[in-house]
Amino acid sequence: MTLPTHKDTRGGARSGAGRKKGSSVYGETTQAIRVPESMIPELKNLLQQRQQQSQQTRVSFETFQPDRDAPKTALPLFSGKVAAGFPSPADDYIEKTLDLNELLVQRPAATFFVRAEGESMLGAGIHPNDILVVDRSLEPVTGKIIICALNGELTVKRLKSERDVIVLGAENPAYPDIVVQDGMDMVIWGVVTNVIHSV
Repeated sequence: MTLPTHKDTRGGARSGAGRKKGSSVYGETTQAIRVPESMIPELKNLLQQRQQQSQQTRVSFETFQPDRDAPKTALPLFSGKVAAGFPSPADDYIEKTLDLNELLVQRPAATFFVRAEGESMLGAGIHPNDILVVDRSLEPVTGKIIICALNGELTVKRLKSERDVIVLGAENPAYPDIVVQDGMDMVIWGVVTNVIHSV
């Protein structure tokens, strides 16, 4: 390990020190400025809204591809259904086997997985750390839940259209929808087909 030299411990910029560029709570670099005191409450409110938008459900950039060479793992599938309400008599008849890869991945070459962050899509059953199964070959029509890069930042939202304007809808009333305006850079990565959620 290299200890800092005397020169490094004095004032001024140090190599490797400070916050990583673009890693602020706003998802971009920031600057210190002087503003009139009367504007501070208004600016704080504006910054809070901007922070909430930045912290809406995002997906990490860690993506996974299905292993198309992996051996099949077919497990027993019981024919009876499990009652979520009152218990029903147990039925141990095994109807067939089920491979989860076949169930979740219809088109392996066009499928990838991403991990969700944030809580803006709780209403759609997407929780923090859930694994999302995304199919790039599906058409991203309105009503579908999509993964997109908005101004270079990945997010998961429900695709909507209001008065011919694209809207990225949140599924949590605590988070506002995002209206995609002129000048915004949006690239759709794929359509979410399944959510893998731990209980």
